[in-house]
Amino acid sequence: MLLKTFGWSFAVTVVGLAVAGALWGWQGLAIVGILSILEISLSFDNAVINAGILRKMNAFWQRIFLTLGILIAVFGMRLVFPVVIVAITAKLGPIEAVKLAINDKAHYQELVTAAHPAIAAFGGIFLLMIFLEFLFEERDHKWLAWIEKPMARLGKLDTLSVIVALAALLVTAMTVATNVAHGGGDKTATVLLAGVGGLITYLVVGGISGYFEDKLEDDEEDEDEAAAAPAKKGTGAAVGLAGKAAFFMFLYLEVIDASFSFDGVIGAFAITNDIFAMALGLGIGAMYIRSLTVFLVRKGTLDDYVYLEHGAHYAIGALAVILLATIRYEISEVITGLIGVVLIGLSFWSSVVKNRREAGPGDGAEAKAEVSSGV
Repeated sequence: MLLKTFGWSFAVTVVGLAVAGALWGWQGLAIVGILSILEISLSFDNAVINAGILRKMNAFWQRIFLTLGILIAVFGMRLVFPVVIVAITAKLGPIEAVKLAINDKAHYQELVTAAHPAIAAFGGIFLLMIFLEFLFEERDHKWLAWIEKPMARLGKLDTLSVIVALAALLVTAMTVATNVAHGGGDKTATVLLAGVGGLITYLVVGGISGYFEDKLEDDEEDEDEAAAAPAKKGTGAAVGLAGKAAFFMFLYLEVIDASFSFDGVIGAFAITNDIFAMALGLGIGAMYIRSLTVFLVRKGTLDDYVYLEHGAHYAIGALAVILLATIRYEISEVITGLIGVVLIGLSFWSSVVKNRREAGPGDGAEAKAEVSSGV
């Protein structure tokens, strides 16, 4: 099970490190290894969130997530995305931007860093919407009940998450964006525009995927009710609808991954400004996150440890706030990564305690075995 799920990640790691050693020597090998660890530490909560969505897809779309999805994640977000950002912000053609990234790495790094306010505002508001939608939704299981119960009651107002996100964007634009650390000067208009873009992206992609998911669930309920009846024509429509739902959920996953990659890409410039070493190191880390996502799905970990999703969403909320704060302030990636790991670790332990308590005194040994096997 472990080798089957992580086999490609192991293979990519060996090949990637070999390429790094051949091209840049021991220094390049160390840089790629550090970047891989950085990506994994920053995006562990991403794997939990992705698993919650991916488990609703069939095996075919899980394979798409690991194949086409990883190509988009590595080459799209870790290699092409920074170049596109430079081309847009510096008003360069794509070819000129690529030449700049290869021939004038220091200037390329400056341009990407200068674009950080827009990147942070877009990704921060997108991730904040994910957290708020989770927080305001009524759930069977509540981890921090003193927070989640009143928030669920407030969540009956459908537009509350949008209102809170816009308020957060407005506060950010009027405070930290007035004198930014990256690029200097007043970036209020840039932050407002990018933040609204992140909000619109969430509402469009998340709304479409949610629509098809709900419609698919309604069709499945209708089929269950008619299961005892003779077969009807038109069953192919449900299959087509499932394809649409999975497709838009796949797009939603890719946008989530993009938002999580923002801080990793920016943070990677503190280690290297070589775009190929950066793509290689972050790509290896992204591959492990994808494999971990599938592992969590196939092991049913989120069903066994019900608070994991809570911890991951709280980590997303923290990351969203950190991204918005980095528009003006320097915050170490170590802090960002540790916050996510601590929150997920606490939610995992709370899940273990809950499982043991529900198992009862007589089933202690059996519960312990189940917990061990779940890890």
